[in-house]
Amino acid sequence: MSSTLVNLISECFIKPLDELSPEAKQPIHFTPFELAWLNFKYSQRGLLFRKPPSPDCFSITTFLNHLQHSLSATLTHFYPLASRFATRKQENPPSYVIYLDPENSPGAKFIYAKAGATVSDVLDPPDVPLLVHSFFDLNNAICYDGHTLPLLSIQVTELVDGIFIGCSFNHMVTDGTSLWHFMAAWSEIFRSGGQSVSRPPVFKRWVLDGYDPIINLPYNHQDQFIERFENQTFKERFFSFSTTAISKLKATANSECNTQKISSLQAVIALLWRCITRARCLPYDCEITCSLMFSTRARLNPPLSDDYFGNPVHIVGGKATVGDLLAHGLGWAAFRLHEAVINHDDKAIKEEVESWIKSPVIYKRIHLFGANLVRAASSPRFDMYGCEFGLGKALAVRSGCTNKCDGKITMHPGREGGGSMDVEVCLMPEYMKNIQSDQELMSYLMIY
Repeated sequence: MSSTLVNLISECFIKPLDELSPEAKQPIHFTPFELAWLNFKYSQRGLLFRKPPSPDCFSITTFLNHLQHSLSATLTHFYPLASRFATRKQENPPSYVIYLDPENSPGAKFIYAKAGATVSDVLDPPDVPLLVHSFFDLNNAICYDGHTLPLLSIQVTELVDGIFIGCSFNHMVTDGTSLWHFMAAWSEIFRSGGQSVSRPPVFKRWVLDGYDPIINLPYNHQDQFIERFENQTFKERFFSFSTTAISKLKATANSECNTQKISSLQAVIALLWRCITRARCLPYDCEITCSLMFSTRARLNPPLSDDYFGNPVHIVGGKATVGDLLAHGLGWAAFRLHEAVINHDDKAIKEEVESWIKSPVIYKRIHLFGANLVRAASSPRFDMYGCEFGLGKALAVRSGCTNKCDGKITMHPGREGGGSMDVEVCLMPEYMKNIQSDQELMSYLMIY
């Protein structure tokens, strides 16, 4: 690798282009979906682009100015990303309310950095190089820090022959659906040179019937619920599944269960659940879980729009013993995941929300990263490669160092489209070594 050093050149804060309306200045109150994630670290996603080879057709100064101006115009529509959190406390009666305050709007952070590395330095190593982690800001921030830190930080890193646009975002404010909605809008404004977006975000908060939209937490100081933890380093590797391989996986899983209900995503996650479990060499009587983070938008009744801006995410999971998971086929594992998702319907979601309101729980590390866990996040349905900034289609999607654990799998669409998938797998070094010789996994990776 030519150089692993990333030099920060400049930074500034970008505010919405237009003044907020009186309505937009009103507090935005977090839902139970969001408040539970106060200890979660900022999420990080980024796009790698090839830099135009000729300096005659590309100026980094012009490019950065255009990015900043279009970001400002985009923040006019996605103005919560430019603001900060606030906490309102009182003693009599006791009250502790955390909310988003659009009137306190210092802006989103914008960083320009340079690295002596090349595109090949990022893409060619079999494991994701640690260099990629330095393409993102706010590596140690947790969501609670949104009181003082930016809710969105964009780091543009210029490589020798590439550009990496890395986004660090507060996961209480946006989930993957909302992040890629924002990125698509930013790309749209960048390319059009205008100020309007085709899909304006929806900020009206979802509220459970019969309950106050303002949620009072049972605390009087943040020390009662805040937990900070260090980022750990794992081996990270991408596994690419072709359209043909995905089709075969889905067909196999459904055939084994005599059904047509198992999705492509469930089949791929089930395969990795089995392969990671084998790589860990666990006792056959050990209970294991495969959990999925998913948006509740479409499962609520009435459903929320895909344009709903927030983090309405729940976690569901399938459980099994090691012996049962490995003795049965792919379809058996996939159907466990299918049942977990299907059973988490409108009634189940609202019951879980109601239970949380009555007894709030702020997730801590033990809730998020348990032992012998496989956790799936993100979605191949997000239009990541549709986000272009005058540099053509991105070469790859990458994530930062935050919220990683042994067994974390992050789903992305394949660059070639057509239903293909790229999956980032995060494992302890010895498990990563084992999974590379897993015959079931390799049989599908070899299908083109």
